[in-house]
Amino acid sequence: QVHVVESGGGLKQPGGSLTLSCVVSGTIYKIYTMGWYRQAPGKERELVAVITSIGTINSEDFVKGRFSITRDDAKSTVTLQLNDLKPEDTAVYYCNADVAETPHSDALNHWGQGTQVTVSS
Repeated sequence: QVHVVESGGGLKQPGGSLTLSCVVSGTIYKIYTMGWYRQAPGKERELVAVITSIGTINSEDFVKGRFSITRDDAKSTVTLQLNDLKPEDTAVYYCNADVAETPHSDALNHWGQGTQVTVSS
């Protein structure tokens, strides 16, 4: 069984910074793509940024120059650094990971419970 747990959300003023962390635990052979999505009130969940096992990053335009994603495979973690926060960044941020539990199993997609980020003055 695989567990995905996020941490680091909170309330910040516009222009502030936050670091979101996600740890994947349980039965893990390999983590493939892992990363972050977000869902604002009344909106659909959207991609923020994901990073593959070879370090390729895919992110939305609103991330450019403000957010950065990194992963540490030794610790099974992925981190999202959010800088220059704006009120429109307010959302629940979800961690997502594609995890193979054995060398012979397909990777399954796993979601965390989400962490709230609120940007307000």
